[in-house]
Amino acid sequence: MNPELPRLLNRPLTIGDRTLPNRLVLAPMTYLGHVSFRQLLAALGGCGLMFSEMCSAARIPHENRNRSAYFRWRNEEAGRLVIQIVGNDPARMAAAARRIEAEGLFGVDINLGCAVREICKYNQGAALLKSPRDAARMVREVRLAVDCPVFVKFRTGWRDDGRIPVDLARRLEDAGADALTFHPRVAPDVRSRPARWEYIALVKQAVTIPVFGNGDVFDADDCLRMLTTTGCDGVALGRIAIARPWLFAQWTGTDTPQETVYARTAHALADLLQYHFDPQPALRRFKRYGAYFAANFTFGNHLYNQIRNARDLDAIREVLTDFTRSRPQVRRRPNMNLLR
Repeated sequence: MNPELPRLLNRPLTIGDRTLPNRLVLAPMTYLGHVSFRQLLAALGGCGLMFSEMCSAARIPHENRNRSAYFRWRNEEAGRLVIQIVGNDPARMAAAARRIEAEGLFGVDINLGCAVREICKYNQGAALLKSPRDAARMVREVRLAVDCPVFVKFRTGWRDDGRIPVDLARRLEDAGADALTFHPRVAPDVRSRPARWEYIALVKQAVTIPVFGNGDVFDADDCLRMLTTTGCDGVALGRIAIARPWLFAQWTGTDTPQETVYARTAHALADLLQYHFDPQPALRRFKRYGAYFAANFTFGNHLYNQIRNARDLDAIREVLTDFTRSRPQVRRRPNMNLLR
């Protein structure tokens, strides 16, 4: 690994009135960035800030954090956790942000990036990119409601035109956003084409607030190139963070993973899911994670099929033990067909 990478990542970064210890963060990922995974990641180290799964703003004011499937966290992580919210009503978004701030969490993240049909049909997530004025109004309402840092995660838009995210980024900054996470793909594009990192550079040049780049970072060289070619302030890791969560510690130079890290990590996550969730939700979450874990190996498709067909977590533990006992061949870059 190029020693320039940990040097660039380990610079503190100020967001609002708070400071991150480094510039490598966990991107929000629904069904994957849950409380169990975040506990695993915290134990591995190296992550500067963590984002929650996507949470419904309408539900948050009334949620029980000890029972909610998504709006939940450990007390130990509250000061380094941002809750991502999605919605289409500025007043409800503001109310959710007030609850988040009252709980002592690091900040709130407004989702303008989710492009799945179930979200966009309600004019939420990436659908709001079609109306930059409404998107900015929502950010302004949240900004007026809280003092904690306000983040916005957004995509290029619904057309492949670099002027669109530049205009939106300026609007979001003017509305009071403290930091942006930018995924440079058009909303309908489900990773069918490479992320256009040159758009990250345009967004960074257009605003004065911190910008995190996101998209197509799968190894240390990718991370270094994103930082140096786009000028972004930090990197938000998504799919690779789930497949190889120890990379935060490795790329920041705080730890060097051993060969056993794959098996240990998967078993640890199974234990944490069993601790935090009831059996069936825990099993569903591990099966979602299973595709990302299996993507690491040359014969990962067979492993994933075994995980997907397992009846419970004990059966999954047996699958993991049998598979890793033979020291399977690890791919240099994960299988993109499984990282979906």
